[in-house]
Amino acid sequence: MSGTAQTSWLRSAVAIAAACTMASTSALAGAKDESAAEWLFPKWFNEWHDGLANKGLNFGATYIADNIGNVSGGVARGAIHFGRLDISVDADLEKLVGWTGGRFYANAFEIYGRGLTRNYIFNLATISEIEALPDQRLYNAYFEQNFFNGALNIRAGQQAADVEFFDSETDDLFINGTFGWPAIKASNLPAGGPAPPIAVPGIRVKAAVSDNVTVFGAVFNGNPARPGYGDPQLRDNHGLAFRVNDPPWLIGQVHFDYHVEIGGRSLAGNFTPGAWKHYGDFNSQRFTAEGLSIADPSGTGIPAKLRGNYGIYAVLEQALWRPPGVTESTVSASLPGVTAFGRIAYSSPDRNLIDLYLDGGIGFVGFTPGRPLDRFGVAMAYMRISNTARNLDIDTQVFTGVQSPVRSNETLIEMIYEAHIKPGWLIAPYFQYVFRPSGGIPNPNDPTGTSRIGDAAVFGVTTTIRY
Repeated sequence: MSGTAQTSWLRSAVAIAAACTMASTSALAGAKDESAAEWLFPKWFNEWHDGLANKGLNFGATYIADNIGNVSGGVARGAIHFGRLDISVDADLEKLVGWTGGRFYANAFEIYGRGLTRNYIFNLATISEIEALPDQRLYNAYFEQNFFNGALNIRAGQQAADVEFFDSETDDLFINGTFGWPAIKASNLPAGGPAPPIAVPGIRVKAAVSDNVTVFGAVFNGNPARPGYGDPQLRDNHGLAFRVNDPPWLIGQVHFDYHVEIGGRSLAGNFTPGAWKHYGDFNSQRFTAEGLSIADPSGTGIPAKLRGNYGIYAVLEQALWRPPGVTESTVSASLPGVTAFGRIAYSSPDRNLIDLYLDGGIGFVGFTPGRPLDRFGVAMAYMRISNTARNLDIDTQVFTGVQSPVRSNETLIEMIYEAHIKPGWLIAPYFQYVFRPSGGIPNPNDPTGTSRIGDAAVFGVTTTIRY
């Protein structure tokens, strides 16, 4: 995209966001919140779009705009605007060409603006899940095939892992990136692993072995970015790297659906244990190949390479309350009522920055009078810095003679209200508080190196339009 064209698109996107923010905020009670088609585009365009969809070719678009300000802590105070346009094509190959059970899906991002985490806070759990370097990039591009009436599904091509693995429905309410792709994976895997904004070639198998048990397994290329230095997003070449020769990353999980009696009601829940293994090399968090501390000035300062990596995790999600007349076969975070989730993960401390991860939250739907689709919730996440990395901080104190901070953990809390303004249009104000960004690393603004980055308080508003 040329500079002139990109500037023109950005102006159009900002104009759309401004128009949406200034429009009426009256909700359409009981309306399906699926698409902005009926009010954003003329009737002839929607009829053309729906005609193609009926023939098996469905085009979609989602625009997300974030306006965020850091009011205290971090490394700088300020407010920013950034956004992402996601354009997709979903092809039902049975309708198009008679290929039974076949589907092709692809989407691409247009990303603009500066991120708050990267420029103002320096924390591990990215404040906004859409934060990324400005770029135009291909994301997903895969083919999938159903077998045995959908009991077995195989997907091959460029894809991401965050939607199906280590995920719950309730965590999708929240804005912080760790509630989509947990920071323990984003920090520990090469280039952050296959999650926004970078996907990788891979094969995923999903099998429903019974009515209540579904097994997932996948093998992905182990590094989304080309070898080299600098930000991995710059080494992915607009999502066109298509790397297949790196050591693989394997992940698998088993999803169990169940029902429990709570308050005389049968309420749905699910439990998903899983594990992953990576076959590449990882840097030691403390030692060089000679066995010296990385902080020891008599050594090379180059981390030793450790072969392989692994992690285990589990997800629990439970409906806590549903109003009379509302039932569900599996947990749905969009139904009226209350749902909760919790997740835990562990990785080896000698080769990972984060060795223990915990998060959890609760979501409420339909509690605002006259606004049955609105949701709100609160969630927390805890990221423990591994003991090996902590010991390196102590080594640094010994060798430099400076009482620099010793990292411990990063913890955050998020509160959010999601208002459904019209079908396909959401506005969500939120608040996040980050304790000890990056576990408590030295503040770059302190020349003595003895103080850590301050706790950060963040206010934001996210606007989402889906077609």
